[in-house]
Order: sequence, then structure tokens, then C-alpha cells
Amino acid sequence: MPDKMAPKRKGRIIKISGNMVSASFAPFAVQNEVAYILHGDERLKAEVIRIRGNSAEMQVFENTSGLKVGEEVEFSEELLSVELGPGLLGQIFDGLQNPLPLLAEKCGYFLKRGVYLKALSDEKEWDFTPLVKTGDKLRPGERVGFVPEKILRHYIMAPFGLRGIQEVINIAGGGRYNLRHPVARLRDEEGREAEVFLAQAWPVKIPISTYLEKLMPSQPLVTKMRLIDSLFPVARGGTYCIPGPFGSGKTVLQQLTSRHAEADVVIIAACGERAGEVVETLKTFPDLIDPRTHKPLMERTVIICNTSSMPVAARESSVYTAVTIAEYYRQMGLNVLLLADSTSRWAQAMREMSGRLEEIPGEEAFPAYLESRIASFYERAGVVRLYDGSMGSVTIGGAVSPAGGNFEEPVTQATLKVVGAFHGLSRERSDARRYPAIDPLISWSKYRSFIDEKEEERGHEALRKANEVVQMMKVVGEEGTSLADYVDYLKGEFFDFVYLQQDAFDPVDEATSAERQAYVFNFIYNILNAAFFFAHKEEALRFFQQLRQLFRGWNSSPWQSAEFARTEEEIRGLLQTKSVSKKERANV
Repeated sequence: MPDKMAPKRKGRIIKISGNMVSASFAPFAVQNEVAYILHGDERLKAEVIRIRGNSAEMQVFENTSGLKVGEEVEFSEELLSVELGPGLLGQIFDGLQNPLPLLAEKCGYFLKRGVYLKALSDEKEWDFTPLVKTGDKLRPGERVGFVPEKILRHYIMAPFGLRGIQEVINIAGGGRYNLRHPVARLRDEEGREAEVFLAQAWPVKIPISTYLEKLMPSQPLVTKMRLIDSLFPVARGGTYCIPGPFGSGKTVLQQLTSRHAEADVVIIAACGERAGEVVETLKTFPDLIDPRTHKPLMERTVIICNTSSMPVAARESSVYTAVTIAEYYRQMGLNVLLLADSTSRWAQAMREMSGRLEEIPGEEAFPAYLESRIASFYERAGVVRLYDGSMGSVTIGGAVSPAGGNFEEPVTQATLKVVGAFHGLSRERSDARRYPAIDPLISWSKYRSFIDEKEEERGHEALRKANEVVQMMKVVGEEGTSLADYVDYLKGEFFDFVYLQQDAFDPVDEATSAERQAYVFNFIYNILNAAFFFAHKEEALRFFQQLRQLFRGWNSSPWQSAEFARTEEEIRGLLQTKSVSKKERANV
């Protein structure tokens, strides 16, 4: 750690280009070091992103209007870091981890630049319970004790930055302590001592790696969205992306996922989205009730808020701040879901800074290192086995907003190379009010679902066949289509209507448990495999319309309720009549 009493290294501004400022320095500067531009009474935070000779080029996280060449720059000797400790849950931060509600109290509705507040309160006391005793040996990241935080047990860990085996030479007894009070003292094998506090700082661009091993994701993360879980599953500790045009339902889908997914902690990174969408998120989340705990969803949520009207450099910090907090909770043996909306805005910020650095541009003027930056972000997801044998995971879902819904643009293509699942949103499905508007014909997943593989493939096949018949009907018309092809089309439409689409305003249909999904999918699988014989297309259409209406009521019936069983019997009765008719016609 730098010496807080040592004089700070100073420099002077020599060039200003938007949010990129160049400053001279002496005797040295460090890559990714935080610096402050001293402008009158303001201290504007910046990060060194490139060093050339004795010039440090910095991205400034604030509006740079009014800055002048020659103004003083102070180098902090610290990397861009976040504070990790109890008090994060339920908070709304900006990309630099300033608590926005407190910032609004201090500055009013129009936030002032250069105002930075502590992320966590130093004064609040927490009930600490020790888990170690004097003489115990620890590794960095192992648990020293815990405090209750909202609905979770928040573990206090040995600082991640320590090296080697640490011996506990002092441990506080159970009691109430604030963040400034040391709760333990450790000594390494070389005799160096370090204090343990309830909170610790960690650089956002360095992954937290204090665990035993990193494993391949294998277990599905149940989101309770049928289209996702059954056909395009996400693995716990895996990665997925949701590209789609504006207005195709990304925000609503992410809110439903954050509410119903089987994750212990949810991190929302609103990265450069329009202010209207961010405000909607901020208004909606405090009022949402968590269906698992029946308490406010915010009690297990952290929101990192960064709108498109904020300086572009802050978008990068918001992404890394969010993933660092996610890794921190993973170290406690929790399953964390990180939703970033949208990584396209982050990539646009990279493109702007790359242009100001006069770097050689890549495709569509994005920097040549776009793919590696996106890959390094998604690589921080994963399942880990901690030193005590417990498991934790970070699952990352990134929304992408390609201009005009063009999935061939560089950000989407770079993302597809590294993620494990692709949920492509379709303007056509959105316009047809088929929600979630994930296009099942272009989406894919490398992960395994809890649905039987044979049944899952039959569902895909039904959708592909229905689409082929639709394309054919556009040429020859419905009257030119054979009855057999028309029935295949009706089966695919039936499957889409009753299973892939969900009503977000129905308290039952908005979320479907894994057990119910497996049961209903098997039921539909048998319908898709049934050989129906109809006298004409109108009879087939009426039959599937009746079936759809019954299934709509079935989807709204609570799982394993009397109403659920009664509707199932009605459906079986309708199917039985056609089955009997089939036998009679076979005999004929």
C-alpha cells in the first residue's frame, strides 16, 4: 500500500481532447493509476490509460469543460479500486462507486463534478461473529468471521492482496464494530503483520483469484423463463448475451430474470443506457418483491448506474466495478448473477477513447483490441471451489444493442465468440407481441438443459418445420399447402404460443419452475409426436385453437393445484377424442 503521508507526485496538463487529458509527470507514472486534476476547488478523477515518454494520457471520469493547459495533476499511487464490505446490498452506485442517493442529498438533482463519497459508511456498526481463533492459519480470501447483511451472512475475509499463509495473532470477540475498527491481525511467514477490517479495497481491473480452482460450468441456472431454460439454457457460472434492437424487450426480460433466476445476489450494471430506461429500473426495483424471500428484491441486489448522458469514461468503470462486486460475493460461496445493459455503450466509449488516443482503428472504427477487452470481461464469470470446499459462481449476461438490430456488427460478433449462449431478440416477434421476443430460429446455447435431450430436439424440429411451411405458404398460399404440412405448421405455432411465450403480467405464468417446465414439456412432446388425421384444414385449425385456449388457462393455473389438474384432464379429454377418431380412420 502507498504511504499516505508521503508527498504526492505532481504533473501538469499539456493537452486536452474531450475526456482524454495528457499530463506531464516526474519522476514516474503507473499504468491504470488514479490521478486527480486540480481545477480550482474541484478534484476531477482520472485513470492513466497510456504512458508515452514523460507524458501520461488519462481518461477523465468527469466533464472536462473549463480545464486549461498547465493546471496541476496529482498522482495518487493507487489503482482504480472499489470498497468491498457489508453495506453493498440494496445500494445504488455510479461507476466510481459513489452512493447516488447520498450524492443526491449532498448535491441536489444536478450532481456536481468532482464530488466523491465513500461507498460504505464508516460509522455504521455491524454484529461481528469470529470464525477463527489465535494461532489459526489462513490463506488470502479465507473467512475470519461474519456479519449479518440483509438476508445473507456476509463473510469477512482475509485481504485478497496478502501473500502466503497467514497466522492469526489477534482476533476480536463477538460484538458490534464499524468499518474502521480492526477485527483481526495476521502475520505472514516473513513476520509482516496486517490488520483485517470489515471492508477492504480491491482494484477493479484485476480479477479476484483467491480460490482453490475454477471449474467448467455444468449445472443449469434456472431463470424460470421457459424459452431460455428449455431450449437455450444458461449454466450457473456461464455467460450469455442478449442482442436485439431497441424496443424489443431487453429491459423487461432482464428485470424478470433478475427477479426469478435462482441466484443469491443480483448485480445490475446499467452501462450507458438512456436515462429513461435507467430511471425505470431505479423506480421499479425498490418496489419489487422477491418471490423467494417475500422481501424487497433490493435486499439482494446492487445497482451500478451509469446513463448515456454521463461522461463516456465512466461506462468502463461501471462494468469493472460491477464484476468486481460480483466476484466478491462469489468468494462467500454465493451464486451471483451479473446483468450488464448494455455492453454496446461500453464498446462505444472504448471507440471514442481509442480515437482520441489516435490508435489505428479496426472494423467500424472500434479499437483493434475490442475482442480481447470483451473476452476478458466475460472470462471473469465462472464456478469456483473455495479453500473450504464450498462453491461459488458468477454468471454474466450482457445485453447488446446493435444499431438497427444488425447482429453482424463488431460488438455482437466479438461477444458471440466468447459467450456460451446467444439469445437473439427479434423485431418481428416483438412487433407480434410474442414475449419474450427471443427468436428460437437463430438463438443457440452450448449448455445442457434439464429437459430431456430428445424432447428438446423435437421442440427445435417442430419450430424449424413450421417456419419452412410458413415460407412455403408465402409463395403458394395456404390453399397450395398439403394437409400434412399445414398440421406441422399448426404444431409449431401451438408449441410457440403455449410454451415459448409467457405473460409477464400473470402472477403464475411470469415464472415457471424447473419441475413444472419438465412436466409440461414432456406433455407437449407427446402432442408434437402424435399423428393427427383431419378431414380438412379448417378442422385442424379449430382443434389446435381449442388446444391453445385450454393451455392458456393451464399456464395460469398454480402448479399442482386442483385447477391445474382439472384443466389437464380437459386437455387429455380433447386429445383422447382425436386419438379415438384416429383409430377409427385407421380401421377404415
